[in-house]
Amino acid sequence: MARKNTPFRPPASKAPGRPKRGDAGSAPARPAEGQRPGAGKPSAVEADTVETAAAEPAASSGGDRLQKYLADQGVGSRRDIETRIAAGQVSVNGETAVLGQRVQPGDVVRIGGRGYKVQANTRLPRVLIYHKPEGEISSREDAKGRPTVFEHLPRIRGGKWVAVGRLDINSCGLMILTSSGDLANLLMHPRFEVEREYAVRTLGQLDSLQAGKLLKGVELEDGTARFASVLDAGGEGSNHWYRVVIREGRKREVRRMFEAIGLMVSRLMRVRFGPVELPSHLKRGALHEVSPEEVAKLMHWAGLPAEMPVPVQKRPGAARKPRTVLQKLPDAPPAGRSKAEPARPRTKQAAAQARGERPAKANGMPASPKAARPRAPRRGSAR
Repeated sequence: MARKNTPFRPPASKAPGRPKRGDAGSAPARPAEGQRPGAGKPSAVEADTVETAAAEPAASSGGDRLQKYLADQGVGSRRDIETRIAAGQVSVNGETAVLGQRVQPGDVVRIGGRGYKVQANTRLPRVLIYHKPEGEISSREDAKGRPTVFEHLPRIRGGKWVAVGRLDINSCGLMILTSSGDLANLLMHPRFEVEREYAVRTLGQLDSLQAGKLLKGVELEDGTARFASVLDAGGEGSNHWYRVVIREGRKREVRRMFEAIGLMVSRLMRVRFGPVELPSHLKRGALHEVSPEEVAKLMHWAGLPAEMPVPVQKRPGAARKPRTVLQKLPDAPPAGRSKAEPARPRTKQAAAQARGERPAKANGMPASPKAARPRAPRRGSAR
């Protein structure tokens, strides 16, 4: 029986490369997926904040900015925290904080009657994979009372969940949520061009001219948009499936691109975001937490500081090894070892070979090459 070609089984592909870390000013930043066009422009409050931050020098050159640290602790958004800092409602080590100030491990930050002691960031962040169904929104709160993806997430201590790329209420598929703002920013920001792969069902088929337009670029109201690749995934009747890859995430961008060439999208499902794929075993509305080993690989792929956690010996009968959800990525450097330091040989023979010496025998004597023994003459033959 022939294997049915479905868009939910991604084709074999090589592991994606690291995100491109170009100059911050080399390309204009487009709004992230779910943002309105022009969201990158500062508002009146933000402009005032930027001017004040430029006028007041930072208290120190290292560490995280104060508003970023408090946002990672779940106090509020960076914009709200900047407003409270400007109003003098935040203190660091007993002194009123200023905009642009950075905090170091050991500092004590107080805001709204609560205190936070800055700890060294040595722990790996948490990463969740959620199979979002249709009918849920990607925002934390909704005035209309619609269900959100954040209602299904476990509580996180000393931080908050950040959604990596939004999906509209009529779309489904892979959603990544993490406690690391740096990882989320690197995956989402258009400057790094991290790939997003979607399974798209359309009413009708693409012809070669329409496919060429999608690859070259179509004009939308917020700029030109193009796919990195378009793959025909088959279909029956008027419904046809395609696998498309895009390197940015503007609001409803995939749907608008197909509408611009005259095709209506009847279903949209995200199946991959960078090196993270939607696991085939993950049902709709289900969560999967990525193992620390794979989180370390993801941080290493993103170029963020992280060390491979020390493996723990499991007792017989313990839970089986969690399923992998990442494409083949290089391992993160083990704990306590730098990237440039080679692995140590595990046996004495391997160590001797690495030094250029002859490996030793089991009795400790160096192994000598065997001398060629003369072959005994055959019976009846002359010597």
